[in-house]
Amino acid sequence: MTTPPNSPGSNPAVPTRSLADFLPGDKYSQYLLTSKNEMFAVCRGLSEHVSLISMIFNGGQDMVLTTLISWGENGMLLDFGASSEMNEAALKADKLFCSAQLDKVEIQFILRGVRRVVVDGRPTFHAQLPDSILRLQRREYFRLLTPIIHPLRCRLRCNDASGASIALSAPVVDLSIGGVSLSGLPADLPLETDMQFADCSIDLPEGGSIATTLKLRWVSEVVSRSGVPSKRGGFEFVRLPHAASTLIQRYITKTERERKARESGQV
Repeated sequence: MTTPPNSPGSNPAVPTRSLADFLPGDKYSQYLLTSKNEMFAVCRGLSEHVSLISMIFNGGQDMVLTTLISWGENGMLLDFGASSEMNEAALKADKLFCSAQLDKVEIQFILRGVRRVVVDGRPTFHAQLPDSILRLQRREYFRLLTPIIHPLRCRLRCNDASGASIALSAPVVDLSIGGVSLSGLPADLPLETDMQFADCSIDLPEGGSIATTLKLRWVSEVVSRSGVPSKRGGFEFVRLPHAASTLIQRYITKTERERKARESGQV
């Protein structure tokens, strides 16, 4: 682990607020990490896994996709994003709301005092350490990260920005018997938590098709490395039939067995 340079240019007048100030009541207080050792452990995981971090600002209207380079007592260093315009806008923001996933667990924190620092000839973001980190581990089911080469797809119908009904086929990011995460949703698609989508289907290889109703639990805006915006959402299965749960569990077990066999050199 390396330690970024000091941040003498940070603004001491910026009020100190924790993630709890941006979350409803104390609903998530049990998931807040406030000790440096705990926060550094999360930072180590984000860095070692090269986890993509969404830095959101301007009331959720703008975002920079980055990765954590290093961390220490004097703050954090993060990569610049693909868009020069967005990088400059992020540097001017009072605070950056950061969201990432680590080992299928949601990680959130707020950065302040962000400035531009050149490291090894490349520009980076330097920020003060966050006051706390939210490690939202509330998974009730094992979630399988689906294959990238031949991803599963979910078909669903929803209304676009004009209110017209459209059919979508979205890649499945992860899957469990409790729900599914979908990526590649249109950036202008109007989505709100608790929205329900009937007559959705997911085709499982050698396992038939899962027909279900999906309930949106969370949604986030993402930007690809090429600068293309889209949305990603987490959906809960509504009254999933037992037969469908069995098919999903069978697919998860088979896929995990094949992955472990590849990693051990058996195939």
